[in-house]
Amino acid sequence: ALAFGGMKEWRMILEPKSLKVFSAIGFMYALGDYLEMASMGALSGAAYQVLLQSKLVITALMLWYIKGAKQAGLQWNLLVLIMLSMCVYMIGGSKSGSGGGGIPIMGVLNVLLKVTVSCLCAVLSDKYMKDFKNLPFYVQLAQMKIAWTITILMISFADGATWQNGFFDGWTPAACGVFTSFIIKCWSTMAILSMLDSVLKNIGEASAVLVIYFMNVCLPMFPDKFEVPSFLAVMVVILSVTAYVGSKSVVEKAALYDKMQK
Repeated sequence: ALAFGGMKEWRMILEPKSLKVFSAIGFMYALGDYLEMASMGALSGAAYQVLLQSKLVITALMLWYIKGAKQAGLQWNLLVLIMLSMCVYMIGGSKSGSGGGGIPIMGVLNVLLKVTVSCLCAVLSDKYMKDFKNLPFYVQLAQMKIAWTITILMISFADGATWQNGFFDGWTPAACGVFTSFIIKCWSTMAILSMLDSVLKNIGEASAVLVIYFMNVCLPMFPDKFEVPSFLAVMVVILSVTAYVGSKSVVEKAALYDKMQK
């Protein structure tokens, strides 16, 4: 804000009305980050990505409740198929795992809570970024980041372990690599959204499930082994998500055709 708009836009960050709104959204984003880290600590990368596709179901329910946007019968069938295929993958993974812990319930719960928070943040961000369109995009993000950063710091103080040995204790090369990858992910997501539409973005995220699954199987640092049932469950999730995303335009055209016939 200071670089592009000078002191005038820098002062906009402290504008009370918008700061209250975007601080609340930033607080929820911070909770989503914490839930994401908690879930990834309990689940494999492939399982996390598979469960992350539940965002389509949660988003559909939120849009139905908040905006009254109904889904066609075909879309509800696909959403149910996505949910069932995720259950099949998780149950199959728990039976084939070497440990006796079964399905990590807290990990699954954290993913679902993270997805719910993320979907709510996306809906609120879309609404209020348009309501406060007089503010530049980077000013809105800066207002979010204030509460975002404060909340993450408060969580780090509350866990009782982060600051005992120093904040940077445990920052191994692997941890630095993960940190760097999250920065690249954030910027690349923004770039994809600016160049492509949300349909291609969702299909790309679904395809990432297959890439992560093969990385878990092929890389020596992961204990996972290739198993046909797990692979087929992953493929069902990917194809179901792709079919659901692609069905939107088909349903809209069918509704328009029915309207013209009347």
